[in-house]
Amino acid sequence: MSSNNSTEPQQLKRGLKARHLTMIALGGSIGTGLFLASGSAIAEAGPGGALLAYIAVGIMVYFLMTSLGELATYMPESGSFNTYASRFVDPSLGFALGWNFWFNWAITIASELAAATLIIKYWFPDSPSYLWSFLFLAIIFGLNLLSVKGYGESEYWFALIKIAVVIIFLIVGVLMIFGIMGGSKPTGFSNFTLDGGPFHGGFLAFLGIFMAAGYSFQGTELVGIAAGESENPRENVPKAIKQIFWRILLFYIFAIFVIGMLIPFTHPSLMQAGIENIAVSPFTLVFEKAGFAFAAAIMNAVILTSVLSAGNSGMYASTRVLWVLAKEGKAPKFLEKLNKRGIPINALLVTCAVGMLAFLASFFGDGVVYLWLLNASGMCGFITWLGIAISHYRFRRAFVAQGRDLSELPYKAKWFPLGPLFAFALCMFVIIGQNFKAFTGETIDWYGVLVSYIGIPLFLGVWLGYKFVYKTKVIPLKDCKFD
Repeated sequence: MSSNNSTEPQQLKRGLKARHLTMIALGGSIGTGLFLASGSAIAEAGPGGALLAYIAVGIMVYFLMTSLGELATYMPESGSFNTYASRFVDPSLGFALGWNFWFNWAITIASELAAATLIIKYWFPDSPSYLWSFLFLAIIFGLNLLSVKGYGESEYWFALIKIAVVIIFLIVGVLMIFGIMGGSKPTGFSNFTLDGGPFHGGFLAFLGIFMAAGYSFQGTELVGIAAGESENPRENVPKAIKQIFWRILLFYIFAIFVIGMLIPFTHPSLMQAGIENIAVSPFTLVFEKAGFAFAAAIMNAVILTSVLSAGNSGMYASTRVLWVLAKEGKAPKFLEKLNKRGIPINALLVTCAVGMLAFLASFFGDGVVYLWLLNASGMCGFITWLGIAISHYRFRRAFVAQGRDLSELPYKAKWFPLGPLFAFALCMFVIIGQNFKAFTGETIDWYGVLVSYIGIPLFLGVWLGYKFVYKTKVIPLKDCKFD
């Protein structure tokens, strides 16, 4: 920066409109978890077991998002998770949560590049993978480089495509259940109650789906990051948060119910659904059953937009958090630089480079390095959710302890303190039970334990390391700052 403006504080531009925030909140929760993982969930635990697992996790996510809504409307910060934890819990926890969140989404960029390459091979099976990876990375980088409005606009259309497909799927599914479409008799509850009932595989099967369901909802917290660049966060964030419950109900619970009604959980294709095999997505199966030609190709295109959306969001969120860490002195100073359009350019370049390096790691040693990075990243999302619950609990207690009136809050989370405490307990349960199967065999699968839980010691190391070096302590409630 030139000398005449070097003293001016660098700020992000508030370019996100209400419709952008709404779609970011919605788009973050619709992706491969719904389009692909829902099939294997129904196959493993039955339609009733899958439905119950997703309802339980949906309630947890709803409470987490209302907690985040209260924080983000009162203090809209782009580095929200680490900023809130630093102010209301302990600076060392904020430091660890910030780097944890950045690592999570930087590695997610790499996984989405790998997924997008596999999807595109549906149409171009003999094309080189690295060309597609660089192309998709360039698209995501370009969207984030343009402006915050460019990111918001691209997410708006990505999310709109996903929502349109889910709504069409639900309408078609209901018509098929009643025998109006698909050329067959009404299915009723025959598939739902197949083989003696909707629950299959017992409690352990349900528990396994419960753990996996949490991954499907990761990304809903992005609205907290986007609040810092919203035109009017005190109005727009509550609107986005209030609609999350109905979206979870409509797009996850209702969709899984429709799949369970139309496709027997014993259908062999449900267990095969994955990025490598779009043709057996439960959505594809239902559309094909309804008589839609080229259903697999359509779903392939939709899932590709979902993957690009996740990579786009990952680039945006991790860049903003890294910028805030630099601004707070918790990351190298050069990452604080903003370009003329208000984009954290150096943070964007570093995040892009790390995502690409992580992707390239998948080509070495049969992808062992990449697998470890991905597993470590997987745990990070749940740790972020824990941080949100703790920060909100402390925020509200500090707010009251300092004699402030709750009417000052632009948005007030209901059911306090039950909401954050319930979310914390359930999230902790999910973290502890990540790979419970490793402990249920005749001998403990130590390699499986290490791969699944590697994210926990990494997080604790960063947290306690910062605490030891800077001698930080838990901030007394009366000393928490709200400015």
